[in-house]
Amino acid sequence: MAHLKRFLSGVFLLFLAMALYQCARRGSPSGGPKDTDPPVLLRAEPENLSTNFKGNRIRLFFDEYIKLQDVQNKLIVSPPFKYPPDISPQGGASKYVEIVIKDTLKENTTYTLNFGESIVDNNENNPYPFLTYVFSTGDYLDSLFLTGVVKDAFNKETEDFISVMLYEIDSAYTDTVIRKTPPNYLANTQDSTTVFRLQYLKAGKYRLIAVKDEAKNNLYDPVVDKIGFVADTISLPTDSIYLLNLFREIPEYSLSVPKFEASNRLLFGYKGPDEQLEIKPVSPIPDSVFTYLAKMPGRDSLNFWFTPFDPDSLIFEVVNPRLQQRDTFTVKSRKLPPDSLQLSASYRSSIGFLDTMAITSNIPLVKKDTAFISLMNRDSVPQPMEVTLDTVGQRLIVDFEKEPNNAYYLKLLPGALADIFGNSNDTLNYRLITGSYADYGNLRIRLETELPYPILLQLTDTNGKTIRSITAFENGVFEFNLLSPGNYLVRAVFDENENDRWDTGDFYKKIQPEKVIYFPTPIEVRANWELEQLFLIEE
Repeated sequence: MAHLKRFLSGVFLLFLAMALYQCARRGSPSGGPKDTDPPVLLRAEPENLSTNFKGNRIRLFFDEYIKLQDVQNKLIVSPPFKYPPDISPQGGASKYVEIVIKDTLKENTTYTLNFGESIVDNNENNPYPFLTYVFSTGDYLDSLFLTGVVKDAFNKETEDFISVMLYEIDSAYTDTVIRKTPPNYLANTQDSTTVFRLQYLKAGKYRLIAVKDEAKNNLYDPVVDKIGFVADTISLPTDSIYLLNLFREIPEYSLSVPKFEASNRLLFGYKGPDEQLEIKPVSPIPDSVFTYLAKMPGRDSLNFWFTPFDPDSLIFEVVNPRLQQRDTFTVKSRKLPPDSLQLSASYRSSIGFLDTMAITSNIPLVKKDTAFISLMNRDSVPQPMEVTLDTVGQRLIVDFEKEPNNAYYLKLLPGALADIFGNSNDTLNYRLITGSYADYGNLRIRLETELPYPILLQLTDTNGKTIRSITAFENGVFEFNLLSPGNYLVRAVFDENENDRWDTGDFYKKIQPEKVIYFPTPIEVRANWELEQLFLIEE
């Protein structure tokens, strides 16, 4: 009996300990709710919205420890400082932000410092939302404002952090100032909206532009930056809302130093319009050396091909007939292997009913012989085909009718193709399979607009790459059939000059890019499905 009492007592104590442990776990402190409150600005020295500002130091005091995140990129000063200010804390935490101005401030000028979301609390990184500090070196604050929207002229989505610049038009103003001098006023779109608001402006006449400022130097570089502009002079005050369409200009003509890419090829790179350049060897080249000049597909570059020989260097003259410009280059030879013929196919397995088979060469093709090209179906029955040579794209194009649930065997024997050096292909075999019509979907777009035609009605993938394009000359229904299942975008390009492509703008000539309008939402195409959508375009 004593043993039983001791056993029961032990069990009781064990259960009691477990109960106390569970109670302790349930009652342990959890740390409370997560802090989601941003820091609070308590005061500023000098006070925000001060006038007759004379110093060079600003302090902003907060109710908790804060730190700075990417303040060099997020701080927008308007008008811009010539020299970046010293801002602290850097790499640590503090209860205040200090700004030391290095510039000599302009007289009777209102300055704004917009910190974006660069000021965050030290523990949870909660940002102070778009803190703006304003002061004037004169007796009053300028109080006018200007609002608008920035959008990409061609792409559906607009990039973040676009600089919106306002230049005062006075007797010294020219359009070249945007490449040399920061603007009088500056704002920035944020990562969640393309709306902008320029504040604390003074009355006057201005030029308004938007720039995707890659160098973050408050200047426009046409080589790398996109630009949008309002052609008309803006007079403040105004209650108008402005739209800026962002585009990349075709840069001015310039040449890169040519270089050997292989022992039988020199690359001549250039920027600018699609120039018809002439490249002439100046140094003697043996009569036995074959030369060939061809544009590099998809790039602003020319390939100068030649049969290899062993010069120490070569001298070339590059002529631009449009500009009547001549440039001379000396190119030192390099020990490199020659380019050899390489062929790649656009399809190697499945192929759609409307797809075209293309075989692309790295060296220009100059000859095809259809006697060495054959196409069979899965029953070994020869199939009719159309074979063409695209010398611009360096491609052999093979087009043929395709039946559902079939297999096609394309064969190229040696001698089917020859490049500029006379090199031929090895034997090439491709097996191409088709699916069922039920594997695809059909999309009809009912286009209605009162805007001028023609319109390039384009179906794209979700990244904006064109899948199909139809030229529309009037309202109606346009069909995109046999589409692979997936999400697509639809856009309308207003082809004003009727050259079957979208044309960009030119800031200095005051030419806006051609208008592009997207269907509001992506369209899902399903297998064995037909869908019609109304695309209503209003001014």
